Amino acid sequence: MLTNEPNVAVSPTPQRRRLERVLSMEWLGQTFASICWMGSVFVYGISSNGDWLQLFAASFWLVANVASISTAKAD
Repeated sequence: MLTNEPNVAVSPTPQRRRLERVLSMEWLGQTFASICWMGSVFVYGISSNGDWLQLFAASFWLVANVASISTAKAD
């Protein structure tokens, strides 16, 4: 809320904080890395239990990155 008081800080809206997080190098880098990791599993094929674990790990990493957007708070 805007006021006439000069010392009052206006905090950014949750949507703006989410956008700032999505556009950060850390978030973009981790998200891109998890997508590439998932893609590599499909390129090289799923031929063992370890391949499935790799796919699950990359998928959960991506889910965690997406979930972090909805919990963006002011630092």
